[in-house]
This record gives sequence, C-alpha cells and structure tokens, in this order.
Amino acid sequence: MLHLKINISFLIGFGILFSNQCVAQDRVLDTGNMRPGESVEYCISHKKQAQLEALPNYQAVIQSHLTQSISSGNVPSRGEIYQIPVVFHVLHAGGAENISRAQIMDALSIINRDFRRQNTDANNVHIDFRNSNPNAFAVPTDVEVEFVLATKAPDGTCFNGITRTFSPMSFQGDDGFSQVFEIEMGNDVYQGSWPSGNYLNFFICGDIGGAAGYTYLPSGFFDTQETYGGIWVLHNYLGSIGTSSLNASRVLTHEIGHWLGLPHTWGGSNNPGLVQNCSDDDGIDDTPNCRGVTSCNVNANTCNDTGIWGVDVRDNVENYMDYSYCSKMFTGGQADYMRAVLNSSIAGRNNLWTPSNLALTGGDVSVLCEADFRSDLTDVCAGNTIQFEDISFNSITSWNWSFPGGIPATSTDQNPIVVYPTTGIYPVTLTVSDGVSSLQAVKPNYVQVLSQPLPLPIIEGFEEYTATNQTGFVITSSASNAKWELTSAVGQTGSKSFKLDNFSQNGPNTDEFFSQPIDLSGISSDAGGVVLSFRYAHRKRNSTNNSEVLRVFISNDCGESWVQRRTISGTSLSTEVETSPWTPTFEDWETIHMTNVTSSYWVSDFRYKFSFDGNGGNNIYIDNINIYPGPISELGIDESNEISPILLFPNPSEGWMQLQFSTQSTQNMRIELVDLTGKVIQTHGIQSQVGKNSVIIGSESLVSGMYFVRVHTASGTENLPCVIR
Repeated sequence: MLHLKINISFLIGFGILFSNQCVAQDRVLDTGNMRPGESVEYCISHKKQAQLEALPNYQAVIQSHLTQSISSGNVPSRGEIYQIPVVFHVLHAGGAENISRAQIMDALSIINRDFRRQNTDANNVHIDFRNSNPNAFAVPTDVEVEFVLATKAPDGTCFNGITRTFSPMSFQGDDGFSQVFEIEMGNDVYQGSWPSGNYLNFFICGDIGGAAGYTYLPSGFFDTQETYGGIWVLHNYLGSIGTSSLNASRVLTHEIGHWLGLPHTWGGSNNPGLVQNCSDDDGIDDTPNCRGVTSCNVNANTCNDTGIWGVDVRDNVENYMDYSYCSKMFTGGQADYMRAVLNSSIAGRNNLWTPSNLALTGGDVSVLCEADFRSDLTDVCAGNTIQFEDISFNSITSWNWSFPGGIPATSTDQNPIVVYPTTGIYPVTLTVSDGVSSLQAVKPNYVQVLSQPLPLPIIEGFEEYTATNQTGFVITSSASNAKWELTSAVGQTGSKSFKLDNFSQNGPNTDEFFSQPIDLSGISSDAGGVVLSFRYAHRKRNSTNNSEVLRVFISNDCGESWVQRRTISGTSLSTEVETSPWTPTFEDWETIHMTNVTSSYWVSDFRYKFSFDGNGGNNIYIDNINIYPGPISELGIDESNEISPILLFPNPSEGWMQLQFSTQSTQNMRIELVDLTGKVIQTHGIQSQVGKNSVIIGSESLVSGMYFVRVHTASGTENLPCVIR
C-alpha cells in the first residue's frame, strides 16, 4: 500500500485550521459530550475523525482507509499475544502535568490489565454479559494484546520509555499537531520523528482541546514514519494515582480501542445520548445498538435493540467504548476487530508487534543502560530533608547511594530520604546493578545546604560581588543556554545588577533565581508588616511580543512550596521595542513595592524567587532587591509637584490593587487602607525611588465593600476611593 507522506507544515496547518474555531480563552465545551461532574469532554476522537474526513481531498489522498468492513470471520486465530512497544511523551510547562514515572507505570499496568481481561471488576458485569451465563449476548474478553515500554529510541539510544519536553505548548491543546512537533523538536531523549509504524506514542499534556483524550482511527492518512498517529491524553486522566484518579483511569483503554479501529458503542458520528444514535451502529455484531450513556445505568435499553438473535438486548453500558463510570469490558467481537486491525498493513499496525520491530524498539528486552536520579529539592535549609528518586533503566535489582554531608550517609533503598544538617555544597553518587553488571551516576555539587537565615533589612544592590557564585542565589534554567548572572555593565544605582541575556536565547525558556533564607520572624502587624521591593528594566524585541512574563514567588518553608505574589506581563512589563541587545539607562528602571508578604510568611526561613518566562524578547535586569519592616514615621522632604498623579487599579479589586506613580526624588511615603468608619485596616511604609513606582496592596482577606487608600507624603495626603469585591 502506498502511504501518503504528510509533512509537518501541513499537519500544523491542519491543526490550526480547526483550532481557530475554538481557541482556549473562548472555548465552549460540548456538555453533551461530558460525563457528569467533569470539566472536560470525555473523548473527542469522533469529532477529530470527522474533521479529518471533511478535508476536501480526503478521499483522494487516502489509499486504503480502515472501515467497519473487517469481518470477524477473517480475524487471525486466538492464542497469540501481540506485544506493542509504547512511549509516553510528557509535554509539560513545569507544573503538575509533568507527571511522575510512578503514575505512568500505573497507567501502563491498567491498560495491560484491561486488554488481557485481568481486571477483577469484569466478573461483576450485568448478568446478560457475564461468563457464567450460558445465554449471555457477549462476555468480557481477553483481547490478547499487551503493551511494553520501548527501551530504544529511533536512533538506538537506550531510554526508559518516557520522554519529557518543557514547553508552554502543553496548555495550547487546540493544536495537537503543534504539540507533537514540540515534542519531536524538544524532548530529552531523541529529537526527530518517533515513527507510528514502530511505536504507539502517547502524548501527555496539560490541555488537549478541552478533552480527556482523543486519537484517530487507523488509516493511510498518516505516514507511518511520522509521529502523529498516536494518542493524546490529559495528564489527570492517565492512570489512577498522582494527578489522576480511579474514575479517570480508563480513558487510555478507551482511546487505544479507537486507535485499534473501534468506534464508540453508539457508532461513529454523534455524541452519547442522542436519539438519532439508534440509527447508527458501531459495526460490531455483539455490541447492542444504543444511544450511549454518561452514567452507569446497567438496565438501559435505549434503542430497544433485539440483537442478532431477535431478542431484547440491553445496552452494554459497561463497555470500555461507552462513557460510563463503570466501564470494564471489551466484547469478543471488539477483540476480533482489534486483532484484525493489528494484522492489517493500514497505518502499519501489523509491523508493531513483529519480532524485528520489538528488537528495533527494545520492546523485547530490558537492559541495564543508564544510572540516573533526581530529587524533589536540590537546595534546602540546614536540617531539612530531600527525597531522592532513582530514574535509572532498565532491569535494576540493587541500589547503592552515597550522600556526603547527609544522614544517612549511605543507603540501599531505591528512593531514599536524606537529612542535611550542615551548610555546604555536597555531591551525590548512585550505583545500580542488574545482578550482572553495574553503572554509576555521580553528580558533584548537587545538594546546596543554604546559609543561616539573613537578618533584616535586606539591601541587595549587587555592588559587593565580583562573580555570580558569590551572590548566594540559587540559579536554574529550563534550557541549556543563558541564565541569570551578575553584570558589571549597568546598575540602577551603582554599576552592577542581575541580568538575563534573553536576547541571545531562543524561547520559550523559564529562568529563575532563588534567595537564601531570610528571618522574618521578628515582624509584627503592630509594627506595620514588611515590604519587598525591587527594580527591573526590560525591552521587547518586536512590537507584537507580549508573551513574556516576570513573576515573583515567596515561600514560608525554605522553598519546599511557593506562592506567586506578583506577575508582570505584556505591556505592563514593557511597551518599548529594541531590536538589538539592550542595556538600560537610569530612566528605564521601574520600582515594584510588594506589601502583600502577609503574616503567614513572617517566619525564620522565608525565601523569595524571581522567575522569567522568556520567548524571543530582549534582555531583562533586576537590581536593588530590598526587604524592610514596619511603617515609616518620618515622611520625605516637602518638595512641590514631586509626585505625579497616582493611579489605582484594578478598581474594583478582587484580591490585589496596584498604586502607580512617579517621583523626582527618593522619599518615604505611608500608605493606608481605611474603611468607611475611618478605621485603618492596613499600614505600609514605602521607600519610593526616583522614576516609576508600583505598589502592590493585597486585599484578598478583606470583606467586600467601599474603602479608601490614603497616600501620605511630606507634601500632604491623597484619598483614593476603591471597591473590594
């Protein structure tokens, strides 16, 4: 059969053609295609398939499209187990969607259990479909298909069956083909095509167009040498643990059924529950005609189907290809159909399970080929713990860890927990064995135990340092190019600052730097709280680039968890354009005053971090990071017309407000939030700086109503009314 070569630009264009109908921010979900209590459509394979077949040249370009004409009388004999090599491609933006290996292995276990009819709940189907009933219309059937992790990439590289790709495209699910392209070009194992004729590819994302899962029926449309003929799954519908749950755990079983040619039990053209579904059919003899359900009414007979024997047959609600919460079976007819697909040359399914392909993809054997590990943290306060995770592969039988500076100093556990009591920088070593050979991973300077908490006030102008590693900041990057670093070329005050050479790197990237612990335990509300301020300068590279974001996070547990307290993006980050590498002048800096470091963060191991999402813009600079306590009793020198008109927004407020103004000289200001009775609810002392200033005022804990923001300077007081919702 001649396969049509579909190039990347066509596929991405095809995805955009349909994604423009429903962009994420304006997406309207089809409630008729959703299960009760869920926020996504369960499956959109029938919709994606309809879009594909609606292409004007679809019939002309398809050489041989698998239809429902495969007869169960022509299926291969039973008794042979087909093994299919699979790869889990995790596309993530650094959040919960970057699911654990444990969750992936749980999902793999579930699909193997379901396709081999080893799920114990199959014994509890309705009596009309039970093995013990001699008159059963159909019974839960072993499909005799198994799924094994591939251990060889297309270039022969040994890996563990999982790739990970960092990209914001994880959440741009209206264009699935662009998501696959991102995986091909950016994953951590092999950059290029993962042929669908060699691998069953699962694309795990943070959003897939408002669905839990989808795929395409096997056809000649997708070239078997391309990656695209796989299955898209939402991360919290994969497996039963981690970000997922038991009720969501059968989505992958359902989608593999589609990938092996099965329509929904009600047919291929409609959502479940529609009356007209009774006029359609799935082409499988032993699945009763039905409308389809989103509940678990095992007594449903929605089409009054009399079946092949002329007797009344209830819906097979518990079928994996329906939408119910109690799916637990494939029928014999469905098993025959899927096995026939696996013996068809259409879409290359008949190559996947061959001994030669299993050898090519490493699906037939697991070999010890890499020692590796990771941990939940790499920088901790003294006395805190780190959870280590072995990610070596494959066939590991023993582990030997070495933790200089840690307690314990050695371990034979696979995933040990270690306490680090003393400030310093320490290596970690892991040696793994399969009982015959061994490999070792050594990571020098892997653990940083931070210094003792710094006292207030914090005045960080970077002037005292001569090298980045002297600053004490922990610096990370999602890519292997530019990182935050000390520069001596410019400062808002002095000659030094922190710079990210964003101009020289290709986006998207996330670059961060983390502070040492700071002691805020002496702060009190009576004293007026605490302010975190900083100055930044940034430029766009072109007028349409509004996708870059600067975020400030704070932590009250030494960085084990973080809360976002400030976001600056789009035109708020920068309105001006510079097409060559940019260095700011004195007038280019803006000062941000954060008064929303609330009392739950007044602890002895407070930390902050700056995170910048870069995507093709110009350089960004940070200077003068100051943390100081209490209101300021002495206001600035009285000079007329020093402060520009003060803007207060958003107003009404739903969690925070921002005061924006400019000053011609440095001066102290006092800002109060006052209710209608005149009671002062909040007091903040601000050390305003020359130029543009923005003050962040938290209002999330206040009751709805009318308030006033009072701005006190040496030259007078200004009252600004505001509404808090």
